Amino acid sequence: MTDTAHRAPDAAIEAAMRRALAIAVQGPATGANPQVGCVLLDARGEQVAEGWHRGAGTPHAEADALSQVSDASGLTAVVTLEPCNHTGRTGPCAEALIAAGVARVVYAVADPGEVEGGGADRLRAAGVEVSGGVLADEAEEFLHPWLTSVRLGRPFVTVKWGSTLDGRAAAADGTSQWITGAASRQRVHEQRAAHDAIAVGTGTVLADDPSLTARGDGGELLPTQPIPVVFGERPAPADAALRQHPAGLIELGHRDIPRALDELYARGIRRLYVEGGPTLASAFIQAGLVDEYLIYLAPMLLGGPKTAIGDLGIGTIHDARHLSIHRIETLGDDILVVARPAKEQ
Repeated sequence: MTDTAHRAPDAAIEAAMRRALAIAVQGPATGANPQVGCVLLDARGEQVAEGWHRGAGTPHAEADALSQVSDASGLTAVVTLEPCNHTGRTGPCAEALIAAGVARVVYAVADPGEVEGGGADRLRAAGVEVSGGVLADEAEEFLHPWLTSVRLGRPFVTVKWGSTLDGRAAAADGTSQWITGAASRQRVHEQRAAHDAIAVGTGTVLADDPSLTARGDGGELLPTQPIPVVFGERPAPADAALRQHPAGLIELGHRDIPRALDELYARGIRRLYVEGGPTLASAFIQAGLVDEYLIYLAPMLLGGPKTAIGDLGIGTIHDARHLSIHRIETLGDDILVVARPAKEQ
């Protein structure tokens, strides 16, 4: 199956990978499965089919693309993620490609799953030409939360807070509505919908009685809702708004963060949004278990003791936690800073 007559031109391969990344976005960002796109090319490099994964239990991207052609013999499959090699709700994509007679498979990044990985080796063993690393940087960034989660064996953790320019989350008397503007608040709802679960502490539940739903501009519920997760020994009150959440409720009964992340990962949660106030956010930071920070800054000053982040156990500037600014957005009068832990030098 490695006859060079079946090789699509390199320029066509790269263009197909960009198309595969573009269509992968149409799949759900939440859930245990990644967003994956696949494009099938003929020997001239012309696209003959494409597919993407639409969520758990639906055909994977490769199977979706293969279903659109009557004969895939000699085609090249361009996939954003290494084809899987295990049977879950659907069969192994590596086996489907082999059975279809695909001559060559090109992927962007390897599947880090202990069970799912190994598809490239299985394809090669069957005589299929395989190569990886095409547009790897773009694919790594696109799949960053999912890849991080699977590689670490825990949910990708996003910590969010809103504050004034001097780092205050509330005035001295405790009032905080509204520090950030409407555009920032709507972006928060969109980010909630892009995560599997949203975490708060018991103190926030008792003080604010939040609903933690993801809503649109008009207050309507968005199609995807994060599962509320409550950290703390005390259960939420029987009449708490969280108990009416459309996605249910997870009460952990403890504040052991590493243990909680293990439990949530076992439930299929791959993206966790921490929005539970200074105490919980600081605990995640101090534990070194934050993968991305979403910091909303409003152009005002408050002063006083109500800081957005509490004590991190840092006694000297040399122990500061360094961040890398990933991007900055303007939302109305506010600024959103997206940062990640800085890589060790």
